[in-house]
Amino acid sequence: MNAPERLPLPDIQSILDTRSIAIDRVGIRSLVHPLSVRARDGSVVHTVVTADMYVTLPGDVKGTHMSRFIEILQAHKAPMDTAGLRDLMEAMLSRLGADAGYIELRFPYFITKRAPVSGVESVLDYQVKLRAERLVGKSTVCNVTVIAPVTSLCPCSKEISAYGAHNQRSMITIDAEIGGDITIEELATIAEQEASCEVFGLLKRPDEKWVTERAYDNPKFVEDLVRDIALRLNADPRVEAYVIESENFESIHNHSAYALIRHDKRG
Repeated sequence: MNAPERLPLPDIQSILDTRSIAIDRVGIRSLVHPLSVRARDGSVVHTVVTADMYVTLPGDVKGTHMSRFIEILQAHKAPMDTAGLRDLMEAMLSRLGADAGYIELRFPYFITKRAPVSGVESVLDYQVKLRAERLVGKSTVCNVTVIAPVTSLCPCSKEISAYGAHNQRSMITIDAEIGGDITIEELATIAEQEASCEVFGLLKRPDEKWVTERAYDNPKFVEDLVRDIALRLNADPRVEAYVIESENFESIHNHSAYALIRHDKRG
């Protein structure tokens, strides 16, 4: 018995659209997918990414091919870094026949840290975002965003109190537009080094003593946190522009203290 003849299926997305209205971004949002990321030491960190992938669509084309975005992400096997993000953009634009596009990858990233006194190892999670955008006629722009938890201790509380000072956990966000390769670990380290103290997943009692005294000896307002990080990024030629945010979850108030610095080094 002969197999039934397979007729070509119509490609509705590619037919002419007579409304002539271009679309700035069209594609997939919030796709959850496994991802490997290249660490600073060259090793591979495995995580799960939430991906947004868009392209522009000319006004005379009815629709894009949604399945191709997933195929493009699945075909990317190399551990992700900024070079890989640029490659992913090139593959997406080529496969979709687009002139411009946008990719955003959001994921938790785990860094193994060693406690300052006992040396016990534990992992700490950071929220990370890799972002690439290509405008028509422009080169691809890449951003790395790292959200790092730290400790901040209030200089005013320390100054006016007979003993002790209030401290709190803070979340520092560094969103850096990258002109050269920079790793997630490097941005996380900058945030931690400019805080009153870094935080750890696991501490023994000698470590708790160390971090408590370290924060007390290094008090910083929310304004100090963002300014000191800005000085570090200003001195790094790989960073072309940045946004720095710090939110301090105040331990003596029912609100947060917040500061932001936005700067484009190109003027």
